[in-house]
Amino acid sequence: MCHGQARPWPPERATARVRSIGTSETCPEMSATEWSPWAPIEAGLLDKDEWRAQLITSQQKTSLEEPIRPLLLRRSFSVPETNHPIQKARLYVTAQGVYHVYLNGTRVGDHFMAPGFTSYRFRFSYQVFDVTGLLRSGQTNILAAEVGEGWFASSLWREGRQIYGKEIGLIAQLEINFASDPTPLVVTTDAEWEWNVGPMLTSEIYNGETYDMAEEQPGWKTGAEARPGTRWMKVTVLPLPATSFSTPEGPPVRATQEIFPQKIFKSSSGKLLLDFGQNLVGTLRVRGLKKAAGHRVVFQHAEVLEHNEICMRPLRAAKCTDVIVCSGEEVASWSPSFTFHGFRFVQVDGWSPEDDKCPLRAGSISAIVFHSDMKRTGWFSCSDNQINRLHENSVWSMRGNFLSIPTDCPQRDERLGWTGDIQVFSPSANFLYDTNGMLADWLVDLALEQNEDNGVPPMIVPNVQFAKESRPPQAVWGDASILVPWALYRWFGDRDILQRQYHSMKSWLDQGCSRGEDGLWTTSLWQHGDWLDPSAPPEDPGNGQTDGVYVADAYLVYVTGILSQIAMILQHTVDAQRYREAHLRLKRVFQERYITPKGMVMCDTQTSLSLALVFSLFETNDQVKNASERLARKVRFAKFRVATGFAGTPIVTHALSKTGWHQLAYRMLLETECPSWLYPVTMGATTTWERWNSMLPDGTINPGQMTSFNHYALGSVVNWLHENVGGISVLEPGWKVFKVQPVPGGTIRSADIRFESPYGMIECSWIVGDDSVFSMNLLIPPNSSAFVFMPEEEANPENRQGTLLHSGKYDLSCLFYPSPWPPTPLETLFKPPARKATR
Repeated sequence: MCHGQARPWPPERATARVRSIGTSETCPEMSATEWSPWAPIEAGLLDKDEWRAQLITSQQKTSLEEPIRPLLLRRSFSVPETNHPIQKARLYVTAQGVYHVYLNGTRVGDHFMAPGFTSYRFRFSYQVFDVTGLLRSGQTNILAAEVGEGWFASSLWREGRQIYGKEIGLIAQLEINFASDPTPLVVTTDAEWEWNVGPMLTSEIYNGETYDMAEEQPGWKTGAEARPGTRWMKVTVLPLPATSFSTPEGPPVRATQEIFPQKIFKSSSGKLLLDFGQNLVGTLRVRGLKKAAGHRVVFQHAEVLEHNEICMRPLRAAKCTDVIVCSGEEVASWSPSFTFHGFRFVQVDGWSPEDDKCPLRAGSISAIVFHSDMKRTGWFSCSDNQINRLHENSVWSMRGNFLSIPTDCPQRDERLGWTGDIQVFSPSANFLYDTNGMLADWLVDLALEQNEDNGVPPMIVPNVQFAKESRPPQAVWGDASILVPWALYRWFGDRDILQRQYHSMKSWLDQGCSRGEDGLWTTSLWQHGDWLDPSAPPEDPGNGQTDGVYVADAYLVYVTGILSQIAMILQHTVDAQRYREAHLRLKRVFQERYITPKGMVMCDTQTSLSLALVFSLFETNDQVKNASERLARKVRFAKFRVATGFAGTPIVTHALSKTGWHQLAYRMLLETECPSWLYPVTMGATTTWERWNSMLPDGTINPGQMTSFNHYALGSVVNWLHENVGGISVLEPGWKVFKVQPVPGGTIRSADIRFESPYGMIECSWIVGDDSVFSMNLLIPPNSSAFVFMPEEEANPENRQGTLLHSGKYDLSCLFYPSPWPPTPLETLFKPPARKATR
């Protein structure tokens, strides 16, 4: 603790207010709104030199074979009672590991798994808390913290434990400012702190937490010792990590929902099981448990049942098990602190509804849902409840996998930031939630992790494989360096994201892509390609129908064209010209290598045709026509089932709609036989699966060692739902101008979509009545415009621009007669609706 000028007071602090100035149709004269209330703006610690805190840790012996026991840390300090009352107090805190922090016994903040998962070799995030109201003037105050392994020291994937370091610890700086006194009181983590261990014996991300109630120290946060013989030890002080410190751009992870079990039942072997009715990500909350000292209550988490037992095999090495060792006292409320699980089912051993003295009741256990606390911005529903469930499954998968970073899955021994997954899902994610801050923050790590020698981004960000010498470049995954910031720019209109990531983008294209003499990808490098094509064997998910180099080359042509647009937006005219010429040249080479004069393509798969159509890789309209007809034939030949993996799934329905095969896209969407989007729905899925057949029709689990029941990548079809069924899509960055073009089809007779754009709420709802009248209600927010296409205009080549409408509410209608495509009549493709369509 010290008295002194931490930095100029008042620090970097300002207030701001806003108002709008403009005209409207009802008020053509320039006018202004009222001013908003003043809002404070305050900077954090802008320079690492402003950190006076040190890294403090314990003297625990650590081993790569065992987890590190979580720490308790604390110190006392006095706030003098003067004539200058406390004006403000800010706590700046981060950790090597994850932390909870307390001031005078009160938990500071509501963050979970803070400070979050970043590329620790390069940077740490820190949080800032206003703790003014928690301080006591003229008295002793206690600043305390718990610190667990988190991502910093837990076992991560196949890389083992403590890959970032073995010293878990805290870095904290409390600055207390007084009115009319320029000298702040600064309390930091230093040698004056002390440490101990508490009831958490272990707390690991993959394996779960073991909590021994007999080890509790009830007064440790306030300095009042409740357990005799407790001995606190002086901490070890270490230098600050040689990395940068920054506040995160995205929101913290928080508890967002509480769910109680829908069913409590016995398994076939007599085990007690809880079914929460929803596959989710979070932890349990336990209430009212009271058992004899030493009694163990064990909670095992699983996503699915197999043979009416919890199925742990898909979790691989992850134990996903929490344990409470009882003390004879009652548990008022307990949740694990530094772990999380992906689960729908929980097996409980050691506690049951039949217990005499302390039976397990419906309210005894709940599930707390955790994810990065992003603002929900997009909603979709339609007249088909199975499609609504499909959409909701994608929402839940996004919630579970946007936990500090965008992960592939939240349950097994992985939970990592795979770049390919978020690359294909980012347009869907940007609609559902405000991802601008979180994904922008993750992209900082992608650029930091990018190999400076050859420009190759890792397939996983943060890169837990940094010790690996080789990093082979991979299309689709590496292309996230261009396509994720491009999607953010289109959705949110922030040009700075392109500027900040521009060097990363150029490095990938100019250095990272391993090319042959013709400028396309070398054929000697194995590519993941259309990963998880349903035809691939369970143990060889990259061995699909579509050649991986073809997929890589199609992406290379496409992202080169995107980067030429980005360079032009950023006014890098020389680069723009260079990439534009490269795009045209690579497109010609691609055509020569893969496309016949009639428009047939190598591989001849749903994915190969869809990539060429959506990425505009054909030269003539006749080629496009022939290729689209070939794609339609492939879809019909597959009996409308999906034959695509990571690369083809996001775009196959877009390829059909783009070339006029709207009704065939609907028919494909509504298929229920495996593999299809609705097959998991018919099997009771409540999140998106990693594999089309993660669960087989007989209820058994896919025999492969890689199968998850919570992966968002294959749920990227919801982007097509938003743009073609709901009918809204962005035209100009930030939704300044957007397109409205819902295309009714299949058995879906109505749809509603809402999206809170940067300009305000967009709403579009439509219904097709029994009289074939299409009616649509549309809301366009202020200062934005929409090109509106009614279904009757679909076949009208004279109206390719639509009708330009400006902000306001509109009620529109027309006749709509969906035309079947030859030679298959519509009635043979769609099953009659089982119920009357409702809006």
